[in-house]
Amino acid sequence: MTIGPDEAGQRIDNFLIKICKGVPKSHIYQVLRSGQVRVNKGRIAQSYRLVEGDTVRVPPIRVAERVTSPAPAVEFDSLFEDEHLLIINKPSGVAVHGGSGVSHGVIEQVRAARPQAKFLELVHRLDRETSGILLLAKKRAALVAMHEQIRHGRVDKRYLALVHGPWTHRRQHVKLPLFKYTTPDGERRVRVQSDGQPAHTIFNLLRKYSDFALLEAELKTGRTHQIRVHLAASGFPIVGDEKYGDFAFNRQCQRSGAGHGVLKRMFLHAWRLRFEHPATHCEVSLESPLPSACERFLESLQTPHEFD
Repeated sequence: MTIGPDEAGQRIDNFLIKICKGVPKSHIYQVLRSGQVRVNKGRIAQSYRLVEGDTVRVPPIRVAERVTSPAPAVEFDSLFEDEHLLIINKPSGVAVHGGSGVSHGVIEQVRAARPQAKFLELVHRLDRETSGILLLAKKRAALVAMHEQIRHGRVDKRYLALVHGPWTHRRQHVKLPLFKYTTPDGERRVRVQSDGQPAHTIFNLLRKYSDFALLEAELKTGRTHQIRVHLAASGFPIVGDEKYGDFAFNRQCQRSGAGHGVLKRMFLHAWRLRFEHPATHCEVSLESPLPSACERFLESLQTPHEFD
């Protein structure tokens, strides 16, 4: 195989994982270590990054045939699109990619809707239960450039979250290290732990109700479940969060009660994104309004006190 511009810049192990569908990662790394994969007729380390024009030899690999249903072709609500980027408004309840019991997600559905597209990759992720702005790259150069901006903290991502309880701080920094682990039944979870990865979220109070507070969350790091765990650990779990939330209160919110309407989803929405365009270097600023289910729930609450 000859490497083109869309494949250049990838690590060889990630390239093989992508093209060898269904092959266990352990087998791919074994093939790499044994020298069966050659680049320009020579052996390479698994960390080697491909260069345009490289010739890659991939040995025949036998795998058990797996029967999978094709992903349905879906075009999601688009907030921005050009030849480099596609930015969509992801609904709650849809995973961004297949895996862990999910046969397909946003990326597989968009690829199915655009069979002519040579390259489509997620720039970042959103939890299945989170709605809002999701960024996809249509060129590898755009993907690499956006990842560089994210690593250096030059992408401004803001979320709206509703919490239950007497939140008082107008602006609060939460810096709690987060540790990822897997439960015995295979569920991916995160907890605050001293030897976890550093994580930093800034919460700004936007509206205060009698029993609720609408917060804007500003991510300074991008850890898995960061906003959800930081709020839960602070004593203010997100309303509707079935993984880290107040389960009894969530059940109350699923039916109309005293002082609130009905909410059957997690109230976490990626509402604003600002970054430098990877090709034009102009600032791109996008907003996604709250979904109607969240807006209706807010309208059912008592008159809020607004904050700047």
